[in-house]
Amino acid sequence: MTANFIFAAQPVSTGYWSDTAIGGHDTTGYYQPGLTGSSKVAQGTKQFVVQWQGADWQFASQASADKFAADPERYVPRYNGFCANALSLDEGLIATSGKVWEFFGDDLHLFYAERGRQRWLNGDWQSYQATADLAWQALSQ
Repeated sequence: MTANFIFAAQPVSTGYWSDTAIGGHDTTGYYQPGLTGSSKVAQGTKQFVVQWQGADWQFASQASADKFAADPERYVPRYNGFCANALSLDEGLIATSGKVWEFFGDDLHLFYAERGRQRWLNGDWQSYQATADLAWQALSQ
């Protein structure tokens, strides 16, 4: 319960000891053609950072940082990078590292662990997403 309280104060999934969003992964990198949820995504660097929603979003290049800065909502994962599976199970806001991910519909979802991603891949992801959406709304107020 304490962890959920700590995370509830943060609008974006960051590390315990930093303001770096989604483990420092370049969020524009998930949108490269041909990638799947098992693909590694480029790690950003401290050289290319955009602050958004109180977090530092790192990018692999200035071009990626500029794309994000021009339209953050296009690239920010659903639930601001918190674990989609945890929200669908009413477990609160669980931070993610950005390593476990998948697109469901048109939206990028991040997961704390591969087990959650597999649950969504093999189950009724639309139902899980609907439940997660309700939990996100309740926790975001």
